[in-house]
Amino acid sequence: ICLFGPPLLHVDLKFVKLLDAGDRVDEPFVLWEREGKLTEVLSRGMGSYPDPDCQWIEDRFWVWIHYASAKIGRGELFETLEFISFLRVTVLGPLGLSTLQQRPNGVRRLEAVAPMLADEFMSTVSTPDSRSLVAGVKACVEIYLRLRKLNNDPGLLIHKKAESAALDYLGE
Repeated sequence: ICLFGPPLLHVDLKFVKLLDAGDRVDEPFVLWEREGKLTEVLSRGMGSYPDPDCQWIEDRFWVWIHYASAKIGRGELFETLEFISFLRVTVLGPLGLSTLQQRPNGVRRLEAVAPMLADEFMSTVSTPDSRSLVAGVKACVEIYLRLRKLNNDPGLLIHKKAESAALDYLGE
């Protein structure tokens, strides 16, 4: 990332192999190239942002809840604050935005494209004390369960035993 200006502008530079340039999430603007090879590769397709992988999330979510609970129990309060943020960016934001047919890019522009979801996410914002963090993790769980149901993926293998065990552990 470089800064240019005035006026100040940041420019993202991305270095990839020519063969990999066609696999992308957006439509880049080519500032300079030789022989038109990059433009040719890019013309063969369109960038598309991947939808969240609901099975990948479900396969990990309850382990993550146990992990957050254990951190609270060990008194790793700031670490848990960061972990709740990870859950918002990696799980809740993409799932929520996807259900609203919005680009599932973490929590980016969440307030503008999904203000009701942003309001709901406020319940996950905690302070570095145990009670607040437990409430934040519980809010993450409630939001995840609601979004998992809204996703309505008939092929999703729900890990009920892991869910129950992780929630019991959080309750302790």
